[in-house]
Amino acid sequence: MEPRSDEEWRVILSPEQYSVTRKGGTESPFTGSLLNNKEQGTYKCVCCGLSLFSSEDKYDSGSGWPSFVRPISSNAVFEKKDISHGMNRTEVICPHCEAHLGHVFQDGPDPTGLRYCINSVSLNFYSLKKE
Repeated sequence: MEPRSDEEWRVILSPEQYSVTRKGGTESPFTGSLLNNKEQGTYKCVCCGLSLFSSEDKYDSGSGWPSFVRPISSNAVFEKKDISHGMNRTEVICPHCEAHLGHVFQDGPDPTGLRYCINSVSLNFYSLKKE
């Protein structure tokens, strides 16, 4: 994917999508459109369309954001240390377009023990349900 300018991202994305994916923001807890989604399908990056998470790995963490035990593949996301806001966290980023997706924590359920806490606005959901 060829890099896009800041102006291009502002045109392509909604203001909230831009704030979260391009500026590292966070949507308010319990407000995301995908939080309670229980359909079978794939969650993809809202910026570039890369497949990131499967509905098979989604669970209700009670945190207020869609949560997953693992990405769809070992190279689907990139992780980096995030010490912003006085916290020590691990940021989750799309490896294709470098969109900020959320954070991963080590307090999830089996089988991984991980909780990928992802902003709904950073994702598009593609249902497996046949219409």
